[in-house]
Amino acid sequence: MTNAAPMQKKLNELSITEAARALRAHECTVRELFDICLTKAKELNPTLNVYLEFFEGPDQDAAIEAAQKRIDTEGENAPLLCGIPLAIKDNILIEGKIVSASSKMLENYRATYDATVIKKLKAQNALFIGRTNMDEFAMGSSTEHSAYGATLNPIDPSRVPGGSSGGSAAAVAAHMAIASLGSDTGGSIRQPAAHTGLVGFKPTYGSVSRSGLIAMGSSLDQIGPLTKTVADAKILQEALQGTDPLDSTTIPTPSPYSVRETPKSFRIGVPFHLLEAGVDADLLATFNAQLDALKAAGHEILDISLPTSPYALAVYYVIMPAEVSANLARLDGIRYGHAARGESLLSDYVDSRTEGFGSETKRRILLGTFVLSSGYIDAYYRKADAARHLLTQEYDAAFEKADVIAFPTSPSPAFKFGEKSDDPVSMYLEDVFTVTANLTGMPAISVPMGTVERDGVALPVGIQFTAPKGNEHLLFTISANVTKETL
Repeated sequence: MTNAAPMQKKLNELSITEAARALRAHECTVRELFDICLTKAKELNPTLNVYLEFFEGPDQDAAIEAAQKRIDTEGENAPLLCGIPLAIKDNILIEGKIVSASSKMLENYRATYDATVIKKLKAQNALFIGRTNMDEFAMGSSTEHSAYGATLNPIDPSRVPGGSSGGSAAAVAAHMAIASLGSDTGGSIRQPAAHTGLVGFKPTYGSVSRSGLIAMGSSLDQIGPLTKTVADAKILQEALQGTDPLDSTTIPTPSPYSVRETPKSFRIGVPFHLLEAGVDADLLATFNAQLDALKAAGHEILDISLPTSPYALAVYYVIMPAEVSANLARLDGIRYGHAARGESLLSDYVDSRTEGFGSETKRRILLGTFVLSSGYIDAYYRKADAARHLLTQEYDAAFEKADVIAFPTSPSPAFKFGEKSDDPVSMYLEDVFTVTANLTGMPAISVPMGTVERDGVALPVGIQFTAPKGNEHLLFTISANVTKETL
């Protein structure tokens, strides 16, 4: 370190804001910050299986030198993300790097261009430590479904870190990166954040470009941050948001949606009728205690009704597999991806997809193909799509009374490996409180609200807030109230 003042935290334990301050105060160099994160990552990775690849070599050295030069030249005017080591989920394209979506199908696929979010981070001279493990093609709630083995939860290695962004969550929770990017199709940022004690943020649909994200469900997917603080999530969101000519669904900044002023005291809607069954008793008690704390801080807790919400999970598990079936049809062993050669063209297709896809991916492709088939599209897909619109209208009406809506992020803390592997429906129920934000396009955030004990281990649990489209600032403000931060 240079001009090193005593620091209570190790460099890799700092938040983005803390690391940016340390770099500008010359308490450390970019190289020192990067190296300590990489060293910690290499030390823990054989046990936790967080990273599939570390990015090292001349290009990385040049990126580190460029970040240091920018900080030295621009000082306080350098972007906050300049020189900050980040972990990137293995379904976000980085030019020249393998991006496999943790599958055998794309095991050797090397990206030919940068995802838009990567371009934006490179423009700020952010650094990338490596690509993180995930559920194959983002299909799962535990990161048990990777073709390269499960990622372990650093809080309790006998338990899952959540999914599908479990690798990105574990990287930050274990201080193997300062922050990370994940993708969220039905809760895949927020749920692992809750299981590892982090802040996980899913933006308004369209506020962040999906160009360069390997698609799972195109009307549901959003890239977002996993961070140690609410302030860090806000920094990354502001760096990533905005229109992109490569993604026609993106929206401009400021938002075209109705943007509300931040109230001094929030009206927090809680659908208590949805929490009566299915939520672990101690987790629900922790959630109610957090609501009491918010009420004591001057916020109003409203009991609201969302009568269509009990069907949200069923709606999601019709629409999502349908989009999976369409998106993964391109991976056929002919154009790109794993290619097996049989005795006929048909066997080429069959063998390539049989060998290239894992069991959960196959399950969702088959389910999606079924609900889109001519005999069943009216009975399933179109009804689910109609219910999705009804659900959106229901939330819009609720937001006339409430500024934000609160749920527990998940109905239970991190579960043990193998506990739900043989029961897909039980696994799908982990997303019961998170899928609605993806179906409706609303922004949502999970922040730590305490712990519950399992087998003598204090496991983190999260509270989730959702807000009307385009009102991310409401989420950051109320979440900072929970975490006692000043934004």
